[in-house]
Amino acid sequence: MRSWNLRRETTAAADRTFVTAKREQIGEGHLILVNAKHPVRRQVRNLAGVPDDLLQPLRQEEPNMRLERTCLSLLRALLDACRGKESIAVVSGYRSRETQERLYTESVRENGTEFTAKYVALPGASEHQTGLAVDVGLYAEDVDYIRPAFPDCGACGLFKRLAADYGFIQRYRADKTKLTGIAAEPWHYRYVGYPHSAIMEREGLCLEEYAEFVKREAGRGTRLQLESKGARFEIYYVASEEDVTAIPVPAASEVASWQLSGNNIDGFVVTAAASQRRAAHG
Repeated sequence: MRSWNLRRETTAAADRTFVTAKREQIGEGHLILVNAKHPVRRQVRNLAGVPDDLLQPLRQEEPNMRLERTCLSLLRALLDACRGKESIAVVSGYRSRETQERLYTESVRENGTEFTAKYVALPGASEHQTGLAVDVGLYAEDVDYIRPAFPDCGACGLFKRLAADYGFIQRYRADKTKLTGIAAEPWHYRYVGYPHSAIMEREGLCLEEYAEFVKREAGRGTRLQLESKGARFEIYYVASEEDVTAIPVPAASEVASWQLSGNNIDGFVVTAAASQRRAAHG
């Protein structure tokens, strides 16, 4: 059982420093929502090659597989934790728009439009174009590139149970298809970062719902407060201005770290973390 509690705290005036972000930067960060309504806005940066110590299929759709660096680092940690390096393959990572267009066209030709609409995102609307999405599957000589097998037992099952602790969510679930537009994909994992993954898992939210959840709390003049893993987290939303947005962030004396992400819709999410000892002693 996870030892954490989620509560809401009324926003109060406090000493804050500010960072600025341009409007187009709402399309950057670990929490960006990518779907048919909110396509990829920015060129992916900070990609790293998937190393040879992680299993990869013999198929050559992605001969030089890459992921965003933080996503890759936490994926390796998750595979270590679930003891899956000998049985779980990294089937798909970052795809360029051109690769996604080719995959979509080939799937329509080979599988038909109905199948493709369920399992292959339109070019520009694929999470794989962010470098933050990874398809994993039970390793075999001939892994299905579009729908790899990923059962609930063994290392795969443990991967699923531990994913949120390492910042990953199963992005497409059967009960969320009407919201995501994609059929259930138990093999498709998206890195959003901790503690967001834990909140989404606990509250049963897909990324579309979570983006609105964080915004809604900000509209009430509150910030989300979370205590977990010996740290206190604070999460809040700031709406984007037309050109440049001044975003309040905690002073260095208040927190151990903070991160900023766009939501790819209309604003930014700040995530601040302080150790419980630091929080208690100011």
